[in-house]
Amino acid sequence: MTAKQTIESGKAVLGIEFGSTRIKAVLIDEENKPIAQGSHEWENQLVDGLWTYSVDRIWYGLQDCYADLRKNVIKEYNCEIETLAAIGISAMMHGYMAFGPTGTASHGAPASESEKILVPFRTWRNTNTGAAAAKLSELFNYNIPLRWSISHLYQCILDNEEHVKDITYITTLAGYIHWRLTGEKVLGVGDASGMIPVDPETKSYNKEMVQKFNELVAPYNFPWKLEEILPKSISAGEQAGFLTEHAAGRLDVSGHLKPGIPLCPPEGDAGTGMVATNAVKQRTGNVSAGTSSFSMIVLEKDLSKPNEMIDMVTTPDGSLVAMVHCNNCTSDINAWVKLFKEYQELLGVPVDMNEIYGKLYNHALEGDADCGGVVAYNYISGEPVTGLQEGRPMILRSANDKFNLANFIRTNLYATVAVLKLGNDVLFKEEKVQVDRITGHGGLFKTPGVGQSVLAAALNSPISVMETAGEGGAWGIALLASYLINNKGMNLADYLENIVFAGNTGVEIAPKPEDVEGFNKYIEYYKACLPVEQKATECKK
Repeated sequence: MTAKQTIESGKAVLGIEFGSTRIKAVLIDEENKPIAQGSHEWENQLVDGLWTYSVDRIWYGLQDCYADLRKNVIKEYNCEIETLAAIGISAMMHGYMAFGPTGTASHGAPASESEKILVPFRTWRNTNTGAAAAKLSELFNYNIPLRWSISHLYQCILDNEEHVKDITYITTLAGYIHWRLTGEKVLGVGDASGMIPVDPETKSYNKEMVQKFNELVAPYNFPWKLEEILPKSISAGEQAGFLTEHAAGRLDVSGHLKPGIPLCPPEGDAGTGMVATNAVKQRTGNVSAGTSSFSMIVLEKDLSKPNEMIDMVTTPDGSLVAMVHCNNCTSDINAWVKLFKEYQELLGVPVDMNEIYGKLYNHALEGDADCGGVVAYNYISGEPVTGLQEGRPMILRSANDKFNLANFIRTNLYATVAVLKLGNDVLFKEEKVQVDRITGHGGLFKTPGVGQSVLAAALNSPISVMETAGEGGAWGIALLASYLINNKGMNLADYLENIVFAGNTGVEIAPKPEDVEGFNKYIEYYKACLPVEQKATECKK
C-alpha cells in the first residue's frame, strides 16, 4: 500500500508522546515506518514553587498536536484520517495526578467525568519530596526516587495536604490521558513501575510494599487503601480499551475521527525509548538525551543492594531495568547555542540553527580531552543524583585553564552526560553489569557522531545510533500500538528484533582511549567542585 492508501483504509497506527517541551504525534504504516508527524511546543510552569502543566494546557496541546498531524496529512496525501488501526499514548514518567469527586474539572470536560483533579499536576521535575522518598526507601529497603508518584503521595500526607482524604485515583500523565480517552484506569507496567515498585514476576505492584505503605499511613484513617487508588498495571500487547465517542471528538476537534479504535497500554517515555532503540532484551540498553537524560540497562539479575543513584523499573513487558535518571541534559547547552545565534544575528548573518549546532558541536571535538580544566554544571533544576535540590547553571575555570571555544562547547557537552556517568559507573564498576549494546536517541545525537562520541567516552562503551533516533518516543509508543494488533503471539523483544528492526543495530562508535582518560579527569574536577554548585544554590537572588 501507498501511505495514502494506508491512511484511507484505516490501517495506519498513531503514537502520541507528551515530552517536557514538545508533544509529538507520529503516524506509521503497516511496515512500522513513519508516514506523517505533528507537534505542539509547550513548557512547564513554576506555580507556587512546583513545576506543573495545567489540565487545560494538556488538552489544548493534545488537540493542537493532532490538528497539526491532520493538517500535514491533508497537505502531503490529500486525504482525511477517518479511523486508525490502533493508538498509543505516552508521556513523561512519574509525577503526581490525584483525582476525586471534590476536585476541579478541566474546561470542556463532560459531566460523566465525575472524578476531577484535586491539585495541579506535579511533574517529575519537582524535588520537594525528599523527606517522603527517604522514609519510603528505608521502609521498603529499596531506592524510591524523589520524582516517583508514591513519594509525591506520601509527601502530601506528611505536609497534611487537605486533598489527600478525598483521593479516589492517582495516575501519571500518560495514564490520565488514556483514561480520559477510553474510560480505562490502566497503566503499562513500565510506567507503573515508576509509581511504586513492580514485581517482575507478577508484572504488578509489589504486594509487600503496598501493605507496608498501608500500615504506615493507617493512623491517618484515610477512606482508601493504596491498591484501591492505583491504576491496574498491564503488559505490552494486552487490551487496554477503545476510543470512546466523546473522546474521539475531543482528540480530533474537526470531527472526522471515528470512535472504537483500540489503544495499547499507556507507557512512560523511558519505556518508549527502550522500544524505539530495540533495547528490551536482557544485556541491552539505551540512553535518552534531551531536556532530561536517562539510561536504561535491562538486567540479567537484580542488583546486590539498593543505590540512591539507581532506579529499578521495568521494560514495557515487565523485565527488570536499572535506570539512571538525570533531571538536566541539553537545556543549558541549548541556551548557550541561542546566545551564539543572537551574536550571529547582531552581525547581520543569516541564521540556520542546524548549521550553528553542527559547527559548534564538531568544533568541540577539537578541544582537549579533559576540556582544558573548564567545568560546566548544566543544572537548570535540581539534580537528585548529585544531591542538589535546586540548580544554578555555572561555568568554573581557573586562570591557568585552557579557555577557548572548543573547550567551552566541549565542557558543556560533557555536562549533558556527566551525571549519567556517575550513576553508570556504579552499574559497570561496582555491580559488574554486562551489556552487549547501548543505543542513543534524542536531541543530543542530532548532530551526527558528536554526542555519540561524548557518550562513548563517558560510559567507556560503544554507542550505537540508528537512523530512526530522531523519531523518539512518539515512534516508540506507535510501535507498541502496532504490537497490540500485529504481535502474532511473539514476545515484544522478538517482535522488535525480527519485525521492526530486522537485525538493524545502527551505526556504532567505539570510545577512544584518550577520550575516556580525558573524561575521567573531567569527572574528577566535576566531583571536586560540586560543593561550589551547592553553595550557589544557597545564595538566593
